[in-house]
Amino acid sequence: MDAIQKMKAVAREGWSTFAPFEMMTGTVAPVLVRFAGVRRDDRVLDVGCGTGVVALTAARAGARVTGADLTPILLERARENAALAGIEADFVEADVESLPFEDDAFDMVLSQFGHMFGPRPDVTLAEMIRVLRPGGTVAFSTWPPELLIGRMFILLSDYAPPPPEGTAPPSAWGEPGVVRERLEPCASEFSFDRACMRFPTLSPAHMRVFLEANVGPVTKIVEQLTGDTAALARFRAELEQLIGDYFDDQANVVRQDFLMTRGALR
Repeated sequence: MDAIQKMKAVAREGWSTFAPFEMMTGTVAPVLVRFAGVRRDDRVLDVGCGTGVVALTAARAGARVTGADLTPILLERARENAALAGIEADFVEADVESLPFEDDAFDMVLSQFGHMFGPRPDVTLAEMIRVLRPGGTVAFSTWPPELLIGRMFILLSDYAPPPPEGTAPPSAWGEPGVVRERLEPCASEFSFDRACMRFPTLSPAHMRVFLEANVGPVTKIVEQLTGDTAALARFRAELEQLIGDYFDDQANVVRQDFLMTRGALR
């Protein structure tokens, strides 16, 4: 198994605890679906669908939806969510760098905080574009590097082993200039917007504990530092301080601002 495949294997396992976040990501799924302009009978692919919050929101709007994700346990949750809501959607296990769909299979490809974790942006984008019909829409939500989650990625990278050669940080997908440079060879009619997801919590420490339990990369860092008491305490203090920059103690929420991008395939 090469370095990229090992990275994906770690991600498959690491994101398996992410389901509790659907209580937050579900609140902004309609924002992306509206921004993308999903219409009845559109063939929609949700890349990195997780527990299906975007896929099911699009399906409820009348689209014919497929969700794809690398982590089987999240797909099981997505199917449970679909059954509970009485919404029809297909969910398949898939690697964003090798999507199991024919060329031009979809009218729209969406991703909410998902495709950005594909290790090689050029490969990821090529696959998303391959399965999208000419004139179709690609739209996604991502975390800007200068805001909370992007800054958290940077903090994690300070403690984690270096990533494999040829990979790129996920937060680069949160920079409009980088996104435009990546998409311009194949897409046009770009639109950008920003929105905010609010994380309910009593304190930065409460959110830090939640992240340690449910976000694979954070969990991994804590496991790596468990034998080094001073380093673990430093990491936790830095994480709580970062969260505190976005904590509203009058509402008991943490602001998680994000970027939305939309483009039309040439």
